[in-house]
Amino acid sequence: MRESVIYQEILEEGEAKGKAEGEAKGKAETTRKLTLNLLRIGMSLDQIAQVTELPIEEIQVLQEELQKS
Repeated sequence: MRESVIYQEILEEGEAKGKAEGEAKGKAETTRKLTLNLLRIGMSLDQIAQVTELPIEEIQVLQEELQKS
């Protein structure tokens, strides 16, 4: 079965999907950390939105998270 073409195609598709999901999660975590750092140094929400391309509402949620900690 491992030698079947269909099996190989399904396996490759699954690996590609897993890799793409991992990269997306990594990018999201990097953006989150960057946003928190920019909030810590006092950058304005508008500027952070420009740099990170996140909506202001999402930045505000992170700002609240930062204030709680």
